[in-house]
Amino acid sequence: MKYTLENIIKRFQQEKETEFLFFWGHTAKDEITKSCFSQWFTCEFEENGISYKTAEHYMMAGKARLFDDDIICNEILKSNDPDMVKKLGRKVKNFDNQLWDEHKYEIVRKGNLLKFSQNQKLRDFLLSTENKILVEASPYDKVWGIGMLENNPKAENPLEWNGENLLGFALMEVRDELKR
Repeated sequence: MKYTLENIIKRFQQEKETEFLFFWGHTAKDEITKSCFSQWFTCEFEENGISYKTAEHYMMAGKARLFDDDIICNEILKSNDPDMVKKLGRKVKNFDNQLWDEHKYEIVRKGNLLKFSQNQKLRDFLLSTENKILVEASPYDKVWGIGMLENNPKAENPLEWNGENLLGFALMEVRDELKR
């Protein structure tokens, strides 16, 4: 992992003005907005001839594959609903939390690299964020987000975050890769 909460805190403490871009929610609009950063944002992409409807589909299919659950993986790929996909991901057989923790970040990073590299408008939007710190401001997610809404005064200070912001950091890595 190139970006971690620790190195973002260090950056925050060293820079006079740290710019954050908060996102949460996946509602598609007529134009591309920060909602495209959501794992649930509808945007088809493919890998090895397999099509994924959202990055959430990629993540949960990757989870099912990691634990050799072909039945759940196939159900995930057939579903049109990212909420259902998330629920199916919770039903993966032989789940091992330690093994998942070792692989989840890379699965999400790779899924987002595929998503943003195969969709020019999304790629352009991600690159337009330049060097901002991307932050999933979900009050419900303390792993992929910061565990609070963007309007919480603590959201502007990574020392105060209630979560790890792994999705934000994965997107920042994808942005760096797309700059090359």
